[in-house]
Amino acid sequence: MINRVKRFFGYRIYRQQQNKRIRTLSDAINRAAPQIEGEAPVLIFNASTRIIGLSQNAAFSLLSNWALKLQGVPTIQLVCRAGMQPCVLGTELSNPAKKPPCEKCMKLSDSVYANNSVINLQPEPIDLPELQDQSIEALAQFSHQGFPAGEIVLPSLRWILRRHHLSDNENTRDLFKRYIQSAVSFYGKFEEILEKEKPQAVLVFNGMFFPEATLKWAARKRDIKVISHEVALRPMTAFFTPGEATAYPIDLSEERELTEEQDAQLDAYLADRMKGDFSMAGIRFWPEMKGLDEVLLQRFTQYVGVIPVFTNVIFDTSQGHANVLFSTMFEWLDSVADLIHNYPDHLFIIRAHPDEVRPGKASQESVAAWFADRHLDDLPNVLFVPAEETFSSYEMIQRAKFVMVYNSTIGLEASIVGAAVVCAGKARFTQIESVYFPKNRMAYDEFVQSLLSMEEVTPPQSHQKNARKFLYVQLFETSLPMDAFLENDPYLAGYTGIKELSVEDLTDNHAEVLDIITNGILEGKPFLWQK
Repeated sequence: MINRVKRFFGYRIYRQQQNKRIRTLSDAINRAAPQIEGEAPVLIFNASTRIIGLSQNAAFSLLSNWALKLQGVPTIQLVCRAGMQPCVLGTELSNPAKKPPCEKCMKLSDSVYANNSVINLQPEPIDLPELQDQSIEALAQFSHQGFPAGEIVLPSLRWILRRHHLSDNENTRDLFKRYIQSAVSFYGKFEEILEKEKPQAVLVFNGMFFPEATLKWAARKRDIKVISHEVALRPMTAFFTPGEATAYPIDLSEERELTEEQDAQLDAYLADRMKGDFSMAGIRFWPEMKGLDEVLLQRFTQYVGVIPVFTNVIFDTSQGHANVLFSTMFEWLDSVADLIHNYPDHLFIIRAHPDEVRPGKASQESVAAWFADRHLDDLPNVLFVPAEETFSSYEMIQRAKFVMVYNSTIGLEASIVGAAVVCAGKARFTQIESVYFPKNRMAYDEFVQSLLSMEEVTPPQSHQKNARKFLYVQLFETSLPMDAFLENDPYLAGYTGIKELSVEDLTDNHAEVLDIITNGILEGKPFLWQK
């Protein structure tokens, strides 16, 4: 109890310090910012990553705002003022009609965006009677005056419900309708803003959650440049792109070669990751990583081949760009179940993603539930590894005949250690030939069966080489380091704070990475960090 009270008051003090720090720096930036006559503004919008604390993505957009100002570019921060009923982060699943915690969110906005040019988003609630008595399928196809609201909202609904296949029940339909009505009302407001402000560019958080996705759609309809950003792979790094941030587009030529220094840098990173020493967005998934025990190793010897099967989390597999061979990850898993039945001489090890059970974000449509529903535990040639289990995936990969993945990064890492990898979903790394990725479903089924019939599977050396190149670029070039400006929030895991900074820190001392961001937004230059 005493510790909880200490943390409560400690966080309040920290938040007050942060608010003062941000206001002081904003004042200094406004005084230092040059005024360029006739420069069109950049609109910035991020409503889906924070309510009570500063997320990394909220910090990335704030730093971008300041950097643009210091280049003489006017910025307009779009800020939600209880404009959604509800927003994604403020949804209470048991009661979709409950109002979100707008007061806390707006209080944080008032502090974070103090002294910025702001447009408040508080559109009038819109009633769409045509949504009544519609099924989930019909709602997903709903369009309003040419705006595909159902399609825009669907990823947000899947994310908050933590499931790909949506139950056609009253609560889900009610939430879907509320999200659609919020998106339509925001769309009308965005149309007005874009017409009036005529921005040269729009900057949004990843562009998949419906508030930002709505602005992205409205801007692109007018041929306005849209840049999106996401948390990158290394701690306190950001990924910016004019493409789809969740697809992680990277321009990487086949001719690119890594230097000895770059190879050594990548090897050092991989050595830590393969011990479980890594985190993403401030969250560390593995407190430890265990080796394979002797019982399991002995079991391996009873089969002609071991096939690790790595799954992913719902949000990463629900994106349209992932599902090109299979309609969903679960359809792919059903095909894996057929292989388990048809190839009893092979041991299949199905591993659930560690993020599947993250507190507060646990999947409601899980691989664990799929496995139980298929009664696969009755078969001797399959092993299910739950998300909480911490034994080493890399030791399994080293003993694998080949590896099966949907679109998880472990597929890229498996190629790097020399394993043959078959990918079933379009992944970040399928942009370059680093894994086997058949062209269609029929080719996929035939190819996997051919591998199972082989005594040994040896991938081409180009897979390993290209995988190393891709991961290096992803880690050390497209991941823009923001640690000179940001610190970990000592009270809220996964959140961040602004360091004690001066205008000189943003223009001279650590300005290179901010120049990359502003040049990318304004001039279309690549968002690449090259040291």
